[in-house]
Amino acid sequence: MNTLLTLNAGSSSLKFALFEIDGMLAETPALSGQIEGIGINAMLHAKAADGSRYAEPVQGPDDASIEAHHEHALDALLGWLRSHNANMQIVAAGHRIVHGGPAFSAPMRLDADVLQVLSGFIPLAPLHQPHNLRAVHAIARLMPELPQVGCFDTAFHRTQADVAQAFALPRALSAEGIRRYGFHGLSYEFISRQLDDVLGAENAHGAVIVAHLGNGASMCALRDKKSVASTMGFTAVDGLMMGTRPGNIDPGVLLYLMDQKRMDAKALTNLLYKECGLLGVSGISSDMRVLLDADAPEAQEAIELFCYRISRELGSLAAAAGGADAIVFTGGIGEHAAAVRERVIAQAAWLGAKLDGTANLGHATRIEAGDSSVAIAVIPTNEERMIAQHTYDLVLA
Repeated sequence: MNTLLTLNAGSSSLKFALFEIDGMLAETPALSGQIEGIGINAMLHAKAADGSRYAEPVQGPDDASIEAHHEHALDALLGWLRSHNANMQIVAAGHRIVHGGPAFSAPMRLDADVLQVLSGFIPLAPLHQPHNLRAVHAIARLMPELPQVGCFDTAFHRTQADVAQAFALPRALSAEGIRRYGFHGLSYEFISRQLDDVLGAENAHGAVIVAHLGNGASMCALRDKKSVASTMGFTAVDGLMMGTRPGNIDPGVLLYLMDQKRMDAKALTNLLYKECGLLGVSGISSDMRVLLDADAPEAQEAIELFCYRISRELGSLAAAAGGADAIVFTGGIGEHAAAVRERVIAQAAWLGAKLDGTANLGHATRIEAGDSSVAIAVIPTNEERMIAQHTYDLVLA
């Protein structure tokens, strides 16, 4: 059986999905999961299409570099996949690559020239890009003949007007690539392809505000199913409050921390990516599920701020899109936290948005009340399926 492998490599994790190809690409993966704790105590967790679940340790090399640990983890994954499907033949690999920069507005076959350009974007995404590219190089060493495709989280947003991507900086800095790129593009692209079926053609091609809410959170305004504005900008720390990231913050705060607290770039990076957001405000957890179940006032304050920031950005995005015909929730929180959706829509009453409480608690696909002026939907995202489709289209179609 021919199969297609998708990979999403992080600093200490490797998410994967294996899609079968039988004349056409399967809608759901035959196997999916991740290896966590790479370089420490790596564990493989996976589930099969039939519901079977697996958990196995992955023994890493002793006293090796992080690159060697990642290559070993990938080699172990390939061996594990073969052991569970003796007839499996991987014919292509698709990768989530966070940054395509200004150069790539669509998925690309990965070769030496493309990889060189992508390496140049490492300073734009130093916490993500090196790990994404490491997986590409590891596959090239382990399976040198295998076609590989890069799918960029920034690409979907390249349809935005220049003014929507610009910062008010000196032109020389803008020319170096300092602009608003936007992220979570694979998620938004997948959602955009579901809109006709869920919302109907008229709403789908109108002004749609999509909220991708999870540990990483952002929002995107669509018009005619194309990105016109997004909350994330130059990096994935901008915009909404997130699990451990603050989102939009006055640059003066950072200058103050540098001057008064003597925080350097490394300390600020750790603060902004790991200590803020829901975790920082609550002092309890970055997990929305934990906070919703907590009675502590700090937990409630974190939830309130999270929803308030969404409501503020909703107004901004509605202005950019020229209205709001529909609001769509996706991502782990967006799909599963009815209480968050309720608060956000209550604060969007000025748009004429009204929630059907029963449909919302039941996590229905359409959750607006009958007299709502705005369609409201919950659509599960599937970035792996989007990567697989792009890879199939470029290599096998």
